[in-house]
Amino acid sequence: MNIIKKQSDFTKNILTLMTGTAIAQAIPIAISPILTRLYTPEDFGVFALYLAIVSILVVFTTGQYDLAIMLPKYEKSAISIVRLSLVINTIFSSSIFIVIFIFFNFFQSLLDENSLGYFLYLIPLSVFLIGCYNTLNYWLNRKKQYKTLSTNKVAQSFTSSTSSITFGIQDFGKDGLIISQLLAQAVVVALLIKKIKMSFLFQSFEKLKILALAKRYIKFPKITMIQSFFSNTTAELPVIIISSFFALKDAGFYSLAQRVVASPISIISSSFFQVFYQSFSIEKNKQKFYKMKFIKINAMLLPPFILLWFFLEPLFGFVFGEEWVVAGVYSQILFPLLYMKFLSNLFTTTTYLYYERQIENFVLSVLITTTAISSLFIGVLIDSIVFGLIAMSVSNCFVILFKLYRSYGFTKKGI
Repeated sequence: MNIIKKQSDFTKNILTLMTGTAIAQAIPIAISPILTRLYTPEDFGVFALYLAIVSILVVFTTGQYDLAIMLPKYEKSAISIVRLSLVINTIFSSSIFIVIFIFFNFFQSLLDENSLGYFLYLIPLSVFLIGCYNTLNYWLNRKKQYKTLSTNKVAQSFTSSTSSITFGIQDFGKDGLIISQLLAQAVVVALLIKKIKMSFLFQSFEKLKILALAKRYIKFPKITMIQSFFSNTTAELPVIIISSFFALKDAGFYSLAQRVVASPISIISSSFFQVFYQSFSIEKNKQKFYKMKFIKINAMLLPPFILLWFFLEPLFGFVFGEEWVVAGVYSQILFPLLYMKFLSNLFTTTTYLYYERQIENFVLSVLITTTAISSLFIGVLIDSIVFGLIAMSVSNCFVILFKLYRSYGFTKKGI
């Protein structure tokens, strides 16, 4: 009976998050044909560059201690880690602002024609809001507040989508996309703060305990953070390299492919991960649990993934206009890699964190980043984005397969 109840709770929690995820993703996908007619590929390219910079910097903003919120047995210890994460987040975000303020002209010259202008000053704010969101999100995950997490996804998506259309109609250009993203981040953090009632964070602030926990989970900033940096850099490298060595509109095509295909997969992966991580942490027979979920999830998701792959290119041309058909080609190339990343984010991230195998995860992340960079620059040398993306997709898939093999081995040996 306990096993049946655990399976029921797991499925229920997945469905709760997936419902919010489905609605949250349906909104931007539904309005994407409108946005592609309000914004140019160049606008999407500059917006993608902004997001790429933020995504790389956000790795450092909590020292990755937010990932450790799930681990302590006692709630007081988890609260101390929440405090630690928020303090580091505030210090790091403030530091970024100071650096940008001092070296603003230098950064402008580096970006050249892709300059973000004074929107560079908004990067620290985006980083800070994402750091707050990630920290509070893991706290609610620990408390099994899946309905709240699901609702927040919808609120963020709705805010971003409606404001993007509004600013697009008013001809804001790339500025409208950036402001909409920032506004959505602010709204969802405000909702989390309202739900959690943050007063508990300021009660009995035990500095020594926080320092002790920082030392206990030191592998997160020492290893996991660096590993995440390589992982995020790999994900954002195509935008940076494409915008630097090819036309800005090509970065826009890649950005749309990510927006329509990669982003939904990423959020679905996040929904699965939050429940899987919590369930795996308390499961006694971890090998059986891992194997059963791996088979079940692939049986459920692989067939529709394969079917959708065949229709991506014509769908992009039909839905977004012939000007955007290139984005469909890019999405087809990336689709197998995105599926493998989905499996990796769920299974390998959970096991590498749980068994504290951060060093091996770091080495493999460096390998993924190295192969990605090499593949993309080969594409630059032969002046072919398509070749570079194919080489990146294939090489990274092989590394992820090896990670999945290793992660299952951890559960088998129990080490």
